[in-house]
Amino acid sequence: MFSGIVQAVGTIAELQRREGDVRLVVEAPAFGLETSALGDSIAVSGVCLTVVEVDAARVAFDVSVETLSRTTLGGLAQGDGVNLEKSLRMGDSLDGHMVSGHVDGIGRVLAIEADARSQRWTFAAPPELMKYIATKGSISVDGTSLTVNEVGATQFGVNLIPHTIAVTTFRSKGVGAAVNLEIDLVARYVERLLRA
Repeated sequence: MFSGIVQAVGTIAELQRREGDVRLVVEAPAFGLETSALGDSIAVSGVCLTVVEVDAARVAFDVSVETLSRTTLGGLAQGDGVNLEKSLRMGDSLDGHMVSGHVDGIGRVLAIEADARSQRWTFAAPPELMKYIATKGSISVDGTSLTVNEVGATQFGVNLIPHTIAVTTFRSKGVGAAVNLEIDLVARYVERLLRA
């Protein structure tokens, strides 16, 4: 479980093709990897992955064909940035919202507009996800916990403050960029309860 508060931006150091899937090696010397161990969960741009190798500067993950096909990780290249967050531990502060690291779909950046010192970002989302996205609700975009400002038929908008832009991969994204989307866990459970 994660909070959607990005702790560092790492860089893709290697994409090792292995029998159809990929071993993803991320360089992140400022991420505090000395406290990470084999088997730990780390959110990589919103995707929960398991640590299979780690040292003080690099961490590696095995990424399945399923994950590569359903997230933006399949489109990464060497040198790309990724948002990183370690899993929550008992007693950690939940500053964002509850994020599982299970991506629901891929969205796309439609527009970026200045709004005083902040920016208003508009994202397209898969139609099947739109019913779960609510004004003033939470959504995880590339592992970043954001508050939804407005919702349309096929898109939603958020505000990004200068701090969020500076400490995440949003600083290098532009219109057309693909992003991982995870809807609020509460919406999933509410729907399941109503169906039952």
